[in-house]
Amino acid sequence: MNLQPDSLAWKDAYKLLIGSVLPRPIAFVSSMDRSGRVNLAPFSFFTGICADPMMVCFAPMRKAGEGEKKDTLINIEETKEFVINIVGESIVEPMNECATPFAHGTDEFLEAGLTKIESDLITPPRVKESDVQLECVLDQIVEFGDHEGAGSLVIGKVVMVHVRDELYEDGRINTALLKPVGRLAGQEYTRATTDTFTLKRKTTAEEKS
Repeated sequence: MNLQPDSLAWKDAYKLLIGSVLPRPIAFVSSMDRSGRVNLAPFSFFTGICADPMMVCFAPMRKAGEGEKKDTLINIEETKEFVINIVGESIVEPMNECATPFAHGTDEFLEAGLTKIESDLITPPRVKESDVQLECVLDQIVEFGDHEGAGSLVIGKVVMVHVRDELYEDGRINTALLKPVGRLAGQEYTRATTDTFTLKRKTTAEEKS
């Protein structure tokens, strides 16, 4: 079957996209507006970009209906700062609570029973219950339309990484202890550490032998 995205309704194209690009890590983004009101929301269009400088990105889509921007995007446009809190199994339920379309100005930390903790270098708070938190300053936002189904690519520079002590071993994060969760299609999620396997990457010398 061949499907041309431009010929599909945006919701059908969305279902095709999220059913193909998976599993997707979840960026649990805390941000703050100019007035000091905090927002906390999950986004599954999220990945790392490079290590030096350490750059990450996530992509909030426009709201269905009038294509309005989400509060997270508006906050980042205003303050140029945000935190990406990594989602492990222990905070899946409160993360899902924060996906609720609350009224503007709602403090999702309070709604989900999560704890604010001060960041070191930026103003928006971190999620204390998250095992890894990335303090980010905005590098740039790339816009892809202003209608429903469109979105923005938010690129941030990581200026501070917080890792729970017991997870950090010999310069690496222990994935088994982190227990990261990934997003699938629809209402489905996946555990990243319950069925893993190892493939050794060949070196040039091994390939020639």
